[in-house]
Amino acid sequence: MRSLLATLLAVSSLFSTSQALYFYLDGTTPKCFYEDLPKDTLVVGTYKAEAYNQQTQSFHTTSDLQIQVTVEEVFDNDHRVVTQTTASSDKPSKFTFTAADPGLHRLCFTPTGPGAVSIAGWFSSAGATMGGIKLSVDMAIGATSKIESEDKSKIDNIVSKVKELNARLTDVRREQVFQREREAEFRDQSEATNSKIVRWTLIQLAVLGVTCAWQLSHLRAFFIKQKLT
Repeated sequence: MRSLLATLLAVSSLFSTSQALYFYLDGTTPKCFYEDLPKDTLVVGTYKAEAYNQQTQSFHTTSDLQIQVTVEEVFDNDHRVVTQTTASSDKPSKFTFTAADPGLHRLCFTPTGPGAVSIAGWFSSAGATMGGIKLSVDMAIGATSKIESEDKSKIDNIVSKVKELNARLTDVRREQVFQREREAEFRDQSEATNSKIVRWTLIQLAVLGVTCAWQLSHLRAFFIKQKLT
């Protein structure tokens, strides 16, 4: 137990200085580390798994091998905050999390997949002492400057996309303002036309009323004249 704690402390010191390390797995047992993290601490880790090849007697990446990464809050009844599984490839995999609360966190790497099962069976039958999976891990804890430098290209790409979206939003708003101005102008023209139509209709009704009155008066005078004569 003391040797295990000493090993964990040594690994923890390596993590704190953001140094890379590697260790061996037998294909069945997970490898766990503990980190006492302050609140709002950003942790970024990269890892690469390689399986032992019996023919070449060396380690190589294979898609049959998968690594499951879990991060649990030991102080909160092993509440799991990260769970991800990635296949072994030439490009290192990455996981990121931020400590929501201060306390001890457990980071575990578990080999899964057909490759891990076959490696575990072969090494158990062969009685090998060294594991058949080589896992290289590199972690940066709270090193925001390093993280930003590594992800600068991604950040620049996101910034350019945000600027492009802002430009499109500006164009959309400009088009909306233009449409509102056109609608207001059309509404004013429609109201002016409607008022003119109403005014002309009233004038026509007035003219028709005067004309009808004149005609009735003229007919009345004509009928009266005809009776008298």
